[in-house]
Amino acid sequence: MATADDIAKIIEQERGLEFTEFNENVAFSIGARVRERALREKLGLVVDVRTWDRQMFYAAMPGTTADNPNWVRRKINTVQRLLKSSYRVALEQNREDRLFAPNRALDGADFVLAGGAFPIRMKGFGPIGCVTISGLHERDDHQVGVDAVVEELGLDKAAFALAKI
Repeated sequence: MATADDIAKIIEQERGLEFTEFNENVAFSIGARVRERALREKLGLVVDVRTWDRQMFYAAMPGTTADNPNWVRRKINTVQRLLKSSYRVALEQNREDRLFAPNRALDGADFVLAGGAFPIRMKGFGPIGCVTISGLHERDDHQVGVDAVVEELGLDKAAFALAKI
């Protein structure tokens, strides 16, 4: 897997996955899609779907820990601050210590370089929230969230999938 290829695909995902409507019902549907997949595939993950001002869906599956909600919170903060996927941010920063450079003033207690939070974008407006997954490898966290958004929008999952590794 080439990092540049993943970054390019994530940019395509961010540009191509836009909603014309987003409300509590859409948030629930996205979250339920993730939860059903987690049950079916026995994935130990947490899913959070929200707008910037409030949580609209949350579920924790067997196998998660008290750490997962903190990872979710930090991933959400990263997306809200930088307005792009947390996995894209992690790949672009490419830091072994998994912390932002000190000059960014993004404290590791509140922000994280880890994949799994994907922006919910409104057509003609931009990011209004995000779907966040924690519990798997960061690349898988990212793709599980993207897959749920793709399904909700009725688009082709293969067209928005990261390359197999």
